[in-house]
Amino acid sequence: MTTFLTEIGETLRWYRDKKHGPLPPILVSMTLVTGLVDAFSYLVLGHVFVANMTGNVVLLGFALVGAPGFSIGSSLVAIGAFVLGGLAGGEIGTRFGSRRGRHLGSAAAVQVVFLTTGMILAILSDKPVPAGYRYGLIVVLAIGMGIQNATARKLAVPDLTTTVLTLTITGIAADSTVVGGAGSKSGRRLVAVATMLAGAVVGAAFVVHHQVVLPLLTAVVVTPIVSVLAGVLGHSNPPWSRVEK
Repeated sequence: MTTFLTEIGETLRWYRDKKHGPLPPILVSMTLVTGLVDAFSYLVLGHVFVANMTGNVVLLGFALVGAPGFSIGSSLVAIGAFVLGGLAGGEIGTRFGSRRGRHLGSAAAVQVVFLTTGMILAILSDKPVPAGYRYGLIVVLAIGMGIQNATARKLAVPDLTTTVLTLTITGIAADSTVVGGAGSKSGRRLVAVATMLAGAVVGAAFVVHHQVVLPLLTAVVVTPIVSVLAGVLGHSNPPWSRVEK
C-alpha cells in the first residue's frame, strides 16, 4: 500500500519525478481532456471516437456489416483526420523535440486551435448535429487528438500516453509481483485510468444533463494552461526538459 500511494504521489506532485519533472501531472491533465472529448464525440457525433482509434477500428467493423447506429464514413474520417494530426504532431516533434517543455507547449498551442474550432462549430450547429457540422467536428477534433497522441509518444513518460489505456491496464496485471513481475507501477497506471474515466464521466454528464458544448469548453480551458505551463517551466531548459541522447 505504501508503494502504491508513493507512486500516485510521484505522478501528481510537481518535480517529484526527477527524470520527467512536471510532465507527469501535466500529461494527467491531458488524459482528462481525452475523456472529455471522446465523451462528446461518441455521444454527440454518432458513435465515433476522435481519440481512441482502437475503438474506431472496431466501430468501423460494426458499420461494415450494417449494425444500426454506426457509420462507415464517420469512422474512416476520424481515422484519417487522426493520422493527419499524428503527422502534424510528428512535425512539431521534429522542430521542437530537443526540448521537451517547448515541444509540449508548442504542440498544446496548436492543439487548442483545433479544439477551439470544434467548440465554435458545436455552438453554431443545430441539435442534433447535421452531417456537415458533424464531419467538420470529427475532422478538427481528431486532428487535435492526433497531435496530442504523437506528442505524448515522443515525450515518452511511462504509462502516460494520454489517449490509450489498453497496455496500461495490461501492465497492472502482467507486471504484478503476484505473478513474479518486477512490480506493476499500479499507482501511476491507475491514476491514468481514473483520470480518463473522470473525463468521460464529466463529459457525459455535461452532454446528457447540461449543454453539449461544455466538454469541449472544458478541454479548451485546460489545454492552453498546459501550453503555458510547459513553455514557462521548460524555458530555461532544466534537466527534465532535455532529451537524453
